[in-house]
Amino acid sequence: MEHPEENKSRFLPRTGRTWRELIPRDEEAVSPGEETVEALLGLVRSPHSPWALLEGSSAEDRFLRELAIQNPLMLKDTFFYSYFRSLRVVDKQVSLVDKDLLKFLNLEELVLSANQIQEIDAVNLPPTLKVLELYGNEIRSMECLCTAPPPRLQHLGLGHNKLLGPLESLYVTFNHWPNLVSLDLSFNDLTDLQGMIASLSTLRRLRLLVLQGNPLALLPYYRGFTIDSLSQLCVLDDITVSPSEKHQFRGLGRSGDLLARQAQLVVTIGNVKGVQDTSVLDPEPGPQGPFITYSYYVTYDFVEEEEGEGSEYGGVLAEIVMPSPSAEQLAEDIPEDVPEEVFEEHEDSAESGLSSQSGEREDSLVSGGSAPLPGVADSAEELAKLRPRRDPRLCPSPGTVLFSTVRKPWTDVIPCSYEMQHTLKDLVPLKAFLLAGTTVTIVEEKILSWPAVLPPVDVPLPAKKGKGEKDKKGKKEKDKKGKDGMDTAGKREKEVAKEQKGSKKKELPKELRQDPPILRVLGSGLVVLEPLLAGEPLVSEVCNFGVIRTLETDRLTSLRDSKNKNKRAKKEKTKPAAAVYDGDYQPQPLTVEVQIQLNQCRTAEEALREFAL
Repeated sequence: MEHPEENKSRFLPRTGRTWRELIPRDEEAVSPGEETVEALLGLVRSPHSPWALLEGSSAEDRFLRELAIQNPLMLKDTFFYSYFRSLRVVDKQVSLVDKDLLKFLNLEELVLSANQIQEIDAVNLPPTLKVLELYGNEIRSMECLCTAPPPRLQHLGLGHNKLLGPLESLYVTFNHWPNLVSLDLSFNDLTDLQGMIASLSTLRRLRLLVLQGNPLALLPYYRGFTIDSLSQLCVLDDITVSPSEKHQFRGLGRSGDLLARQAQLVVTIGNVKGVQDTSVLDPEPGPQGPFITYSYYVTYDFVEEEEGEGSEYGGVLAEIVMPSPSAEQLAEDIPEDVPEEVFEEHEDSAESGLSSQSGEREDSLVSGGSAPLPGVADSAEELAKLRPRRDPRLCPSPGTVLFSTVRKPWTDVIPCSYEMQHTLKDLVPLKAFLLAGTTVTIVEEKILSWPAVLPPVDVPLPAKKGKGEKDKKGKKEKDKKGKDGMDTAGKREKEVAKEQKGSKKKELPKELRQDPPILRVLGSGLVVLEPLLAGEPLVSEVCNFGVIRTLETDRLTSLRDSKNKNKRAKKEKTKPAAAVYDGDYQPQPLTVEVQIQLNQCRTAEEALREFAL
């Protein structure tokens, strides 16, 4: 630790006149109403004084405060301009750096972060600068700094600006920055990794480099290629370059032109838990329906790719959910003067078209969600009112595509078993997407099915029933048979009807028509992906959307399951299932497991094997 006097002397101007003026003089006589110099110094030095220095104040602050007491005549412009070696102007809405900055004759560190600077005229920068920090501004190109760069500069910080384009690599060469040791270009929009590294390799003294947060850092071979190309580098993205890394990526720097410039991310969706079994609240369907089925799936949005969207990975094909005409639009497109019969035919064809495209259903949502739709509507206007509306959470945000897992029936734990690899060449939109994050949504799909409306001649049951009634009436008038005969005919008629009903049940799936699916969002939330830009290879999260199950539905579900188990137990002669929910009721929250991994190569061989052109 330096002696206070030695520490103080470091910041004194080196002129004989200044030293003589600063030599403490004998205390002169003061009037009784004035404090002595020692008393004033005690006030600024005491931590309990109202004039105490703020926490974190530097030695320069203390020296200037005491100098103002001991020799206030020294505090002139010429003194300040020669005294300061560090100048920090942060978040002061600075937009222009003018020539007055050249008055600071000994300035070595200039920090102008978090301002509104778009360009800097390098001519106005003091040539004595060793550190220049311009983080968080609006600089779009380094060209303005290269007109007359400070020749002694050792550290340049340009992170969180708007640097964009392959030409930026032309401004990070030895010709402009011969003494540069540390360079921070993080969180810009630089995309040309090969061009940038080729220019950086000319900086012979460069030891610390930060490029994370740029689109080029999303390439799988980014770290290995950079380490092998810049052999003198000691720290990359705040991580020390180890000898083992240099060995693992040896030779990769010579193969830069052979590597594909594309990023790869893998999205994995695991189990969904805590879903309420809504089917237990629906009544048993009658012969005329509706027959209700439920399925569940998870959606997420991802940045749109140029080609190969929906490619297969891990044996599971991602389902792209694209917008389709809503039922409201279908109803509104029909003219008012169209007869009702024609409208019903149009409605049936539209519904069958929607229901046949399970991968392109994104039509509707009913917030309450369980009321069945009627099979026939009186008018197009009434039908449009009954049609559920589209939920904005089921629509992808601009520039993204909505992906969906395979639809699964209800179980206590719904296994999605979903894995999808996304390969992207346009890295700037990918960075913007990672900054915004992805929205994960759990959806319940409800489909109402109705018996198909057939022509009267094709319906066997009413025809046979009518014929039986006519025969029965004729027999009453002509033969007047007894009671026993009538009972025998009635039994036979019931048996025929029962056989026909059983036959109809077997053929039911072929004769059903489906309404457009009713989609209900069970839970939706944002998954933050920014850590992938900051160097993390994996984002793993269990999205928790809270409790949506109720005691009533869980009791009904448990009762149904226990009945099924008891039936199997009787057949297998095993112990019946026990009832549940007798104690404290603690429902499980609605959750889904989500992982997004940024592929990163671990060796030079892996990079050449996976990404060679």
